[in-house]
Amino acid sequence: MPEWLSWKWFVPDTLREFEWGTAPYHYYYFLAIMLLPTLYLFRWLIHFRHRQKLELALLESQVRDDPWAWLRHIPSVVMLLALAMFILALARPQRANEQIERTLESIDIVLCIDISESMQAEDLRPNRLEAAKEVARKFVAGRTQDRIGIVIFSGEAYALSPLTTDRNSIDSYLKELSFGMISEGGTAIGSALGVATVRLKESDAKTRIIILLSDGESNAGNITPEDAARLAFSEGIRIYTIGIGKEGRVPIGKNIFGETRYVENSMDETTLRQLAAIGEGQYFRAQDNGALSEIFNRIDRYEKTPIKEKRFRDIKDYYHIYLTWGIIFLLLWLLLKSTFVMNALED
Repeated sequence: MPEWLSWKWFVPDTLREFEWGTAPYHYYYFLAIMLLPTLYLFRWLIHFRHRQKLELALLESQVRDDPWAWLRHIPSVVMLLALAMFILALARPQRANEQIERTLESIDIVLCIDISESMQAEDLRPNRLEAAKEVARKFVAGRTQDRIGIVIFSGEAYALSPLTTDRNSIDSYLKELSFGMISEGGTAIGSALGVATVRLKESDAKTRIIILLSDGESNAGNITPEDAARLAFSEGIRIYTIGIGKEGRVPIGKNIFGETRYVENSMDETTLRQLAAIGEGQYFRAQDNGALSEIFNRIDRYEKTPIKEKRFRDIKDYYHIYLTWGIIFLLLWLLLKSTFVMNALED
């Protein structure tokens, strides 16, 4: 059966589903269709006033209404339908099939995590390292499109995990982080930044960032933190630094009598701020678990994965449906003009 041969094209729901090629002016076309009966009435009034009249003398009993006389209106109705179809065709009904193609640009991230002895301090619960691990695992779980690597440091630094999108692998590495993985004591912040830079230097990602988390002063390594930060920035790498823990006396384990042991803790916030400034990132201070979690949430909001979106619209026109019906009604009107249903005196 031909596509046009269906009553569904005249159902209001079908017309509402259409997009219109003449939008936003398609409403004028519908207004024109609604005014067509007025046009027919106006034509009838003119004909009634000026039509030819044939005077006959009949008895009142001989004058009666004939239902067949109403048939003379059929050609006019058919013409109105033809005009309505032509107007609908001019309004260009169409349907659009839109396809959206999204491309995600991944961000490469290296987490530099301090595992020096001072990270055993219990001013964060259960201690600084465990608190950092928990928050980092949540951060990684939310970065589903990004490649993430891990660098750990104490007196030395080395890459624990290469850049990867394998969330389970990264999560396992973070869970296994512990004190003593590096025997060399101290805090080599510059070395950690250098190792992270080497990893990211080989990346093709447009956005590359380092998140460095430490609780102390840089006192080890063969490159200064500032020089390492400049090297990273020259490669287009952004640096975020997080100072974790409180300064002053902080609890750290138990003594031989089972009593809480306290040690003096100092942090070089000035250097951490300078590193973030050099790397055009930001410095944060986390003195408790809630603050540390909020810091990672903020970095997560800052570094959104870019999404490129392409839209393809496949437009199919349906004006030919109504054009076909308009031609059919027009031919039917021409046919009816030649039959008895047309009042010859009104033609």
